[in-house]
Amino acid sequence: MTRFLLAAWTAAWLAGFATPAAAADAAPEQEVAADSLQRAIQAGRIRIGYANEAPFAYMDSRAGRLTGEAPEIARVVLDRLGVGEVEGVLTEFGALIPGLQAGRFDIIAAGMYVLPERCRQIAFSNPTYGVGDGFLQRTDNPRSLHSYADVAADPAARVGVVVGAVQNDYAARAEVPPSQVVVFPDVVSAVEGVVAGRADVYAATALTLNYVLTKVPDWQIDKVAKFVQPTENGEPVRGYGAFGFRQGDTALREAFDRELAQFIGTDAHRSLVEPFGFTERELPGDATAAQLCGEAPAAAHAPS
Repeated sequence: MTRFLLAAWTAAWLAGFATPAAAADAAPEQEVAADSLQRAIQAGRIRIGYANEAPFAYMDSRAGRLTGEAPEIARVVLDRLGVGEVEGVLTEFGALIPGLQAGRFDIIAAGMYVLPERCRQIAFSNPTYGVGDGFLQRTDNPRSLHSYADVAADPAARVGVVVGAVQNDYAARAEVPPSQVVVFPDVVSAVEGVVAGRADVYAATALTLNYVLTKVPDWQIDKVAKFVQPTENGEPVRGYGAFGFRQGDTALREAFDRELAQFIGTDAHRSLVEPFGFTERELPGDATAAQLCGEAPAAAHAPS
Protein backbone atom coordinates (compact mmCIF):
# COMPACT_ATOMS: atom_id res chain seq x y z
CA MET A 1 0.00 0.00 0.00
CA THR A 2 2.82 2.40 0.89
CA ARG A 3 4.48 1.78 -2.46
CA PHE A 4 1.19 2.45 -4.25
CA LEU A 5 0.58 5.69 -2.32
CA LEU A 6 4.11 6.83 -3.00
CA ALA A 7 3.67 6.27 -6.71
CA ALA A 8 0.30 8.04 -6.72
CA TRP A 9 1.58 11.06 -4.80
CA THR A 10 4.67 11.25 -6.97
CA ALA A 11 2.57 11.17 -10.15
CA ALA A 12 0.23 13.87 -8.87
CA TRP A 13 3.02 16.18 -7.77
CA LEU A 14 5.10 15.71 -10.87
CA ALA A 15 2.15 16.20 -13.20
CA GLY A 16 3.22 19.79 -13.44
CA PHE A 17 6.27 18.75 -15.44
CA ALA A 18 4.03 18.22 -18.47
CA THR A 19 3.00 21.89 -18.58
CA PRO A 20 3.55 23.39 -22.04
CA ALA A 21 5.06 26.50 -20.42
CA ALA A 22 8.16 24.51 -19.55
CA ALA A 23 9.00 24.35 -23.23
CA ALA A 24 8.99 28.11 -23.72
CA ASP A 25 11.77 29.28 -25.98
CA ALA A 26 14.71 30.90 -24.20
CA ALA A 27 16.20 34.20 -25.30
CA PRO A 28 19.68 35.50 -24.48
CA GLU A 29 19.67 37.93 -21.55
CA GLN A 30 20.89 40.82 -23.66
CA GLU A 31 17.96 40.35 -26.04
CA VAL A 32 15.33 40.58 -23.30
CA ALA A 33 13.39 43.84 -23.51
CA ALA A 34 14.82 46.45 -21.16
CA ASP A 35 11.48 47.37 -19.63
CA SER A 36 9.89 44.06 -18.68
CA LEU A 37 7.20 45.81 -16.63
CA GLN A 38 5.79 47.81 -19.56
CA ARG A 39 6.04 44.80 -21.83
CA ALA A 40 4.06 42.71 -19.32
CA ILE A 41 1.43 45.42 -18.86
CA GLN A 42 0.95 45.72 -22.60
CA ALA A 43 0.66 41.95 -23.01
CA GLY A 44 -1.48 41.54 -19.90
CA ARG A 45 0.61 38.58 -18.78
CA ILE A 46 4.04 37.62 -17.48
CA ARG A 47 5.99 34.38 -17.12
CA ILE A 48 7.28 33.21 -13.74
CA GLY A 49 9.73 30.39 -13.08
CA TYR A 50 9.02 27.83 -10.38
CA ALA A 51 10.48 24.50 -9.26
CA ASN A 52 7.46 22.44 -8.14
CA GLU A 53 8.30 22.55 -4.45
CA ALA A 54 5.32 22.73 -2.13
CA PRO A 55 4.33 24.79 -0.27
CA PHE A 56 6.32 27.52 -2.04
CA ALA A 57 5.29 26.93 -5.67
CA TYR A 58 3.79 23.87 -7.31
CA MET A 59 1.27 22.70 -9.88
CA ASP A 60 -2.03 21.54 -8.39
CA SER A 61 -2.69 18.81 -10.93
CA ARG A 62 -6.32 18.36 -9.88
CA ALA A 63 -7.18 22.01 -10.35
CA GLY A 64 -4.72 22.55 -13.19
CA ARG A 65 -3.45 25.64 -11.39
CA LEU A 66 -0.02 26.88 -10.42
CA THR A 67 -0.27 27.67 -6.72
CA GLY A 68 1.73 27.95 -3.51
CA GLU A 69 2.90 30.89 -1.42
CA ALA A 70 4.96 32.58 -4.13
CA PRO A 71 2.61 32.31 -7.16
CA GLU A 72 -0.40 33.43 -5.12
CA ILE A 73 1.42 36.50 -3.78
CA ALA A 74 2.74 37.21 -7.27
CA ARG A 75 -0.79 37.19 -8.69
CA VAL A 76 -1.95 39.78 -6.15
CA VAL A 77 1.03 42.07 -6.66
CA LEU A 78 1.08 41.79 -10.44
CA ASP A 79 -2.66 42.36 -10.70
CA ARG A 80 -2.16 45.62 -8.81
CA LEU A 81 0.49 46.53 -11.37
CA GLY A 82 -1.89 45.89 -14.25
CA VAL A 83 -0.72 42.40 -15.21
CA GLY A 84 -3.70 40.07 -14.97
CA GLU A 85 -2.28 36.73 -16.15
CA VAL A 86 0.60 34.70 -14.71
CA GLU A 87 2.11 31.90 -16.81
CA GLY A 88 4.25 29.33 -15.00
CA VAL A 89 7.46 27.92 -16.45
CA LEU A 90 8.53 24.72 -14.68
CA THR A 91 12.27 24.49 -14.08
CA GLU A 92 14.56 22.45 -11.85
CA PHE A 93 15.56 24.54 -8.85
CA GLY A 94 19.22 24.64 -9.83
CA ALA A 95 18.29 26.00 -13.28
CA LEU A 96 16.05 28.84 -12.10
CA ILE A 97 18.72 31.54 -12.11
CA PRO A 98 20.14 30.55 -15.52
CA GLY A 99 16.59 30.38 -16.87
CA LEU A 100 15.82 33.89 -15.60
CA GLN A 101 19.04 35.25 -17.06
CA ALA A 102 18.28 33.58 -20.41
CA GLY A 103 14.85 35.21 -20.59
CA ARG A 104 12.75 32.06 -20.28
CA PHE A 105 10.71 33.93 -17.67
CA ASP A 106 10.78 37.34 -15.99
CA ILE A 107 10.40 36.49 -12.30
CA ILE A 108 11.52 33.59 -10.11
CA ALA A 109 8.55 32.71 -7.88
CA ALA A 110 9.85 29.70 -5.98
CA GLY A 111 10.41 30.85 -2.40
CA MET A 112 14.14 31.16 -3.21
CA TYR A 113 16.37 32.19 -0.30
CA VAL A 114 18.16 35.52 -0.62
CA LEU A 115 21.87 34.68 -0.39
CA PRO A 116 24.90 36.91 -1.15
CA GLU A 117 26.19 34.53 -3.81
CA ARG A 118 22.81 34.61 -5.55
CA CYS A 119 22.67 38.40 -5.22
CA ARG A 120 25.75 38.57 -7.41
CA GLN A 121 23.76 36.94 -10.22
CA ILE A 122 20.22 38.32 -9.87
CA ALA A 123 18.25 40.96 -7.96
CA PHE A 124 15.74 40.08 -5.23
CA SER A 125 12.56 41.62 -3.94
CA ASN A 126 12.31 42.13 -0.21
CA PRO A 127 11.51 38.82 1.50
CA THR A 128 8.02 37.47 2.01
CA TYR A 129 8.86 34.94 4.74
CA GLY A 130 11.57 33.70 7.10
CA VAL A 131 11.98 30.11 8.27
CA GLY A 132 14.38 27.57 9.75
CA ASP A 133 15.40 24.09 8.60
CA GLY A 134 14.73 20.50 9.58
CA PHE A 135 15.46 16.84 8.82
CA LEU A 136 12.95 14.25 7.60
CA GLN A 137 13.64 10.60 8.42
CA ARG A 138 12.02 7.19 8.43
CA THR A 139 10.53 6.40 11.83
CA ASP A 140 12.73 3.28 12.01
CA ASN A 141 15.95 5.20 11.32
CA PRO A 142 18.52 3.81 13.79
CA ARG A 143 20.88 6.79 13.48
CA SER A 144 20.73 9.73 15.86
CA LEU A 145 21.03 12.64 13.43
CA HIS A 146 19.90 15.98 14.84
CA SER A 147 22.18 18.31 12.88
CA TYR A 148 24.48 18.56 9.89
CA ALA A 149 27.37 18.11 12.33
CA ASP A 150 25.91 14.75 13.38
CA VAL A 151 25.92 13.64 9.74
CA ALA A 152 29.55 14.73 9.37
CA ALA A 153 30.51 12.78 12.52
CA ASP A 154 28.99 9.51 11.25
CA PRO A 155 30.88 8.24 8.17
CA ALA A 156 28.01 5.91 7.26
CA ALA A 157 25.29 8.59 7.44
CA ARG A 158 23.83 10.18 4.32
CA VAL A 159 21.86 13.41 4.03
CA GLY A 160 19.58 14.09 1.07
CA VAL A 161 19.30 17.58 -0.44
CA VAL A 162 17.63 19.06 -3.52
CA VAL A 163 19.99 20.25 -6.25
CA GLY A 164 20.77 23.96 -5.96
CA ALA A 165 19.09 24.33 -2.54
CA VAL A 166 20.82 26.14 0.33
CA GLN A 167 20.98 22.90 2.32
CA ASN A 168 23.93 21.93 0.09
CA ASP A 169 25.80 24.91 1.57
CA TYR A 170 24.77 24.07 5.13
CA ALA A 171 26.15 20.55 4.70
CA ALA A 172 29.40 21.87 3.24
CA ARG A 173 29.87 24.36 6.10
CA ALA A 174 29.40 21.52 8.58
CA GLU A 175 32.14 19.63 6.70
CA VAL A 176 29.86 16.83 5.57
CA PRO A 177 31.92 14.98 2.92
CA PRO A 178 30.41 15.13 -0.59
CA SER A 179 30.25 11.34 -0.58
CA GLN A 180 27.69 11.57 2.26
CA VAL A 181 25.46 14.08 0.45
CA VAL A 182 22.82 12.56 -1.84
CA VAL A 183 21.55 15.14 -4.34
CA PHE A 184 17.99 14.76 -5.66
CA PRO A 185 16.33 16.72 -8.50
CA ASP A 186 13.23 17.65 -6.48
CA VAL A 187 11.33 17.23 -3.22
CA VAL A 188 9.40 14.15 -4.29
CA SER A 189 12.58 12.34 -5.27
CA ALA A 190 14.18 13.27 -1.96
CA VAL A 191 11.25 11.90 0.06
CA GLU A 192 11.32 8.75 -2.07
CA GLY A 193 15.03 8.48 -1.35
CA VAL A 194 14.46 8.52 2.40
CA VAL A 195 11.63 5.99 2.17
CA ALA A 196 13.80 3.70 0.01
CA GLY A 197 16.82 4.09 2.29
CA ARG A 198 19.04 5.94 -0.19
CA ALA A 199 19.40 8.74 2.37
CA ASP A 200 19.03 8.60 6.16
CA VAL A 201 17.57 12.10 6.36
CA TYR A 202 16.28 14.71 3.95
CA ALA A 203 17.25 18.31 4.75
CA ALA A 204 14.79 21.06 3.82
CA THR A 205 12.93 24.02 5.22
CA ALA A 206 10.63 23.25 8.13
CA LEU A 207 7.70 24.43 6.01
CA THR A 208 8.50 21.97 3.22
CA LEU A 209 8.71 19.09 5.68
CA ASN A 210 5.47 20.09 7.40
CA TYR A 211 3.69 20.17 4.04
CA VAL A 212 5.04 16.75 3.03
CA LEU A 213 3.81 15.21 6.27
CA THR A 214 0.29 16.60 5.80
CA LYS A 215 0.09 14.91 2.41
CA VAL A 216 1.29 11.48 3.54
CA PRO A 217 0.20 11.17 7.20
CA ASP A 218 0.21 7.37 7.14
CA TRP A 219 3.77 6.97 5.88
CA GLN A 220 6.45 5.83 8.29
CA ILE A 221 8.33 9.14 8.13
CA ASP A 222 8.59 12.06 10.49
CA LYS A 223 10.59 15.18 11.29
CA VAL A 224 13.68 14.70 13.43
CA ALA A 225 12.97 15.95 16.95
CA LYS A 226 15.25 18.54 18.57
CA PHE A 227 16.85 19.49 15.27
CA VAL A 228 19.81 21.86 15.73
CA GLN A 229 19.70 24.75 13.27
CA PRO A 230 22.88 25.49 11.29
CA THR A 231 24.69 28.60 12.51
CA GLU A 232 26.52 31.51 10.95
CA ASN A 233 28.69 33.86 12.99
CA GLY A 234 27.44 32.06 16.08
CA GLU A 235 23.76 32.72 15.34
CA PRO A 236 21.12 30.20 14.18
CA VAL A 237 20.49 30.60 10.45
CA ARG A 238 17.05 31.77 9.39
CA GLY A 239 16.38 31.65 5.68
CA TYR A 240 14.43 34.42 3.95
CA GLY A 241 12.59 33.74 0.69
CA ALA A 242 11.87 36.31 -2.00
CA PHE A 243 11.18 36.82 -5.69
CA GLY A 244 14.07 36.93 -8.16
CA PHE A 245 14.55 39.39 -11.05
CA ARG A 246 17.16 40.07 -13.69
CA GLN A 247 19.57 42.73 -12.45
CA GLY A 248 18.60 45.03 -15.31
CA ASP A 249 14.87 44.83 -14.57
CA THR A 250 14.97 47.66 -12.03
CA ALA A 251 11.57 49.16 -12.90
CA LEU A 252 9.80 45.80 -12.54
CA ARG A 253 11.54 44.95 -9.26
CA GLU A 254 10.97 48.36 -7.70
CA ALA A 255 7.30 48.43 -8.68
CA PHE A 256 6.88 44.88 -7.38
CA ASP A 257 8.55 45.82 -4.08
CA ARG A 258 6.31 48.85 -3.62
CA GLU A 259 3.16 46.77 -3.89
CA LEU A 260 4.70 43.95 -1.86
CA ALA A 261 5.37 46.35 1.04
CA GLN A 262 1.68 47.29 1.08
CA PHE A 263 0.59 43.62 1.15
CA ILE A 264 2.91 41.54 3.34
CA GLY A 265 1.62 41.23 6.89
CA THR A 266 -1.93 42.36 6.10
CA ASP A 267 -4.96 40.25 6.95
CA ALA A 268 -5.39 39.55 3.24
CA HIS A 269 -1.82 38.28 2.99
CA ARG A 270 -2.13 36.05 6.04
CA SER A 271 -5.38 34.55 4.76
CA LEU A 272 -3.82 33.93 1.35
CA VAL A 273 -0.79 31.99 2.63
CA GLU A 274 -2.32 30.26 5.66
CA PRO A 275 -3.48 27.23 3.60
CA PHE A 276 0.18 26.62 2.72
CA GLY A 277 1.27 26.48 6.37
CA PHE A 278 2.55 30.03 6.72
CA THR A 279 1.75 31.76 10.00
CA GLU A 280 2.68 34.97 11.78
CA ARG A 281 5.90 33.25 12.90
CA GLU A 282 7.07 33.14 9.28
CA LEU A 283 6.63 36.87 8.62
CA PRO A 284 9.94 38.41 7.50
CA GLY A 285 9.93 41.25 10.03
CA ASP A 286 12.26 44.10 9.08
CA ALA A 287 14.57 42.00 6.90
CA THR A 288 15.32 43.51 3.48
CA ALA A 289 16.99 42.20 0.35
CA ALA A 290 19.76 44.79 0.78
CA GLN A 291 20.57 43.47 4.25
CA LEU A 292 20.45 39.84 3.20
CA CYS A 293 22.65 40.56 0.19
CA GLY A 294 25.18 42.27 2.48
CA GLU A 295 24.54 45.72 1.02
CA ALA A 296 23.13 47.34 4.20
CA PRO A 297 23.42 46.91 7.99
CA ALA A 298 21.17 44.19 9.36
CA ALA A 299 18.10 45.24 11.34
CA ALA A 300 16.62 43.36 14.27
CA HIS A 301 14.54 40.51 12.83
CA ALA A 302 11.36 39.08 14.21
CA PRO A 303 11.92 36.05 16.50
CA SER A 304 12.06 32.74 14.66
